[in-house]
Amino acid sequence: MLGWELPPHNSGGLGVACLNMARALSREGADIKFIVPYTAEHPDIDFMQVIPATNLDPIYRYGGGSYESMRLLEKIIPTADKEQTLSIRDVQKTYCDFIETHLMKFKPEVIHAHDWLTYEAGILAKQKYNAPLIAHVHATEYDRAGMHTGNPLIHEIEYEGLMMANQIIAVSESTKRIIHEKYHIPLNKIKVVYNSLDENYEKSNYTFNDSTYGYLTKLKSEGWTIISTVGRFTVQKGLHNFMHAAALAVSKEPKLMFVFAGDGEERNELISLAADLGIAKNVIFTGFIRGKRLRDIYSISDIFVMSSISEPFGLTALEAAHHGDALILTKQSGVSEVIWSAMTYDFWDQEKLANEIVAIAKNDALRDSLQQNVKNEYRKISWKQVAKKCMKIYNNTIKHKRY
Repeated sequence: MLGWELPPHNSGGLGVACLNMARALSREGADIKFIVPYTAEHPDIDFMQVIPATNLDPIYRYGGGSYESMRLLEKIIPTADKEQTLSIRDVQKTYCDFIETHLMKFKPEVIHAHDWLTYEAGILAKQKYNAPLIAHVHATEYDRAGMHTGNPLIHEIEYEGLMMANQIIAVSESTKRIIHEKYHIPLNKIKVVYNSLDENYEKSNYTFNDSTYGYLTKLKSEGWTIISTVGRFTVQKGLHNFMHAAALAVSKEPKLMFVFAGDGEERNELISLAADLGIAKNVIFTGFIRGKRLRDIYSISDIFVMSSISEPFGLTALEAAHHGDALILTKQSGVSEVIWSAMTYDFWDQEKLANEIVAIAKNDALRDSLQQNVKNEYRKISWKQVAKKCMKIYNNTIKHKRY
């Protein structure tokens, strides 16, 4: 497996999905060597071998600024070009160099590459070691760019990786459709395998602490409804539309508190927008949170909104469902394909989102029904099913590989 992150050194859901998938695959008999572009400890991973491709600290796997590049380049594997500023392309080059020179000792039967960051290395591995390549698409550049043009270099890498792959795994039907329509990949080359909830959510002994967010706890006791969203503050997440919908909802029902959990390049814009719309007192920004503080946000929330313009899957919706939230999802999210006890809307329809928020806030029976039914649904999706589907894809690909 070729990946860019694993917990606890992950910045988002990609690493969580890779970890749970690999754990489930190992239980199905897969012997996994997972290559990462950094050197760090993964103390909770004992079911596979994690191989560092560089000597970098995990924080620099996406590259560093020019002011610190020489210091960083001294840490990377010696093949790096020290005359250049360390960028993500430099890290990818070193990652590819490692794959080209070190992978044979693992004798891979299948190369499973996760997202565009590892596709070039996957192509090298396929060509050098005569092993079939599985390209796993957790998100395309079109998703990350909010269905706009995005980075043409990334598009080129994605296209080459998808063309060279023996088989493609997409995390939803909507992602499969994007791959087919934007990159002209035949539909029969793409298999849909949905993600599941992080195993730790089911097994951990989490207990909600109402003092963590005492202000929100006090508001709830006074009849306020808490609406949350969790994720990166980027164009992909559709948060500007959400903020406008929040203003419409507050105009109809003042006792609404919106919690924006996360961080990103749009943070300052969103803070200013809340002020401009006159709802600053109804909006809380938590900053980047993880672990128990994140789970406490889910627990204290009544409603969870996924406002993404394009969301290949959306694991945060399953996390919120586990903690009993009513869900409102955009129709452009993959998770809406497997969760039916949720309200849905098109990402641009601010008025409909506002009406759905108000309807749930004012109708206890509706809220209770959504919260209970979604708990029954998310449990039907398991990583064991994911692993079995992946193993079937591996075996069929090995059996019918062509070069």
